[in-house]
Amino acid sequence: MKTFNYHSAKDVKEASKLASPNSAFLAGGMTTLPSMKLGLASYKDIIDIKKIKKLSGIKVSAKTVTIGATTKHVEVANSKEIKKVIPSLAALAEGIGDPQVRNRGTIGGSIANNDPAADYPSACIALNAMIITNNRKVIADKFFRGMFETCLKKTEVIEAIEFEIPQKSNYQKLPNPASRYAVVGVYVAKHKSGINVAVTGAKSCVYNDSDISDALKKNFSASAIDNVKVSSSGMNSDIHASADYRANMVKVFAKKAVEAC
Repeated sequence: MKTFNYHSAKDVKEASKLASPNSAFLAGGMTTLPSMKLGLASYKDIIDIKKIKKLSGIKVSAKTVTIGATTKHVEVANSKEIKKVIPSLAALAEGIGDPQVRNRGTIGGSIANNDPAADYPSACIALNAMIITNNRKVIADKFFRGMFETCLKKTEVIEAIEFEIPQKSNYQKLPNPASRYAVVGVYVAKHKSGINVAVTGAKSCVYNDSDISDALKKNFSASAIDNVKVSSSGMNSDIHASADYRANMVKVFAKKAVEAC
C-alpha cells in the first residue's frame, strides 16, 4: 500500500473542501481499503467521514424513509421502523455479506461504489430513491451510469438516500456462496405510480426491466412473467454464471419476488 494523507473531517463542508481528483472518502472502507491493499487503487488523500453525525440515522415519514449515508447495513437490517414500512429493504440489508461487513459497511459507500453485483442500487431503482448530496438531489435512474460509475462529482458527498414507501415490495437474489454478492438479484416494488423491477448482478450496471414491469402492470402475478422474453445480450458472463443462465435467473427471481410480495 502506498503512503497517503489521512484526514478526519468534522463536517461535510470540510470533507468536500479536502476532496480532489486524487482523493477518496472513507466510511466503512469495505471496498476502498482492500483495493488499496491489493494495489488496485491509490490516493493522495483519504478523507474519513465516519464522525460526521449529520450523515448517520434513519427517519421515517408518511411517504418516505430517509437513511443517512454512513448508516451501517446492520442498522438498516435491525431498524423496527424500516421493517414496518419497507420490510424488503431491511431484509436486503440483512443479506449483505457477513456480520463483519454488515457491521462496518455503509449504505452511502455501497451506492457511491456502484458495484454491478451490489444489492443497494437495486433498492434505489425499485423504490424511486432520491440520492441527496451536499450540492443537489439526484433521482436513482439518473445516478447510476455504468460499472463502478455514478454521476457523483469528486467533491460531492452523499448525505442521505430517500426511499419512497411502496404499496408492496420484495427482493430476491441468487447469492455468490462466498461473497454473498448477487449473481442475480431482482427487487420488485409496486407503487401507485407504477411498478419497478430493478435487476442487479446481471449486467454491468443495475437496471429497471421495463418488459417485466409492463407485464406486471397488466397482471401483478408471477404467471404474468412467464411469457416475457429476457435477452442474454449484454448480460455478464463469468465463472459464476453464463449470460444465458443470468437471463433465465432474472425471470426466476422476478417471479419469486412477486410471489413474496
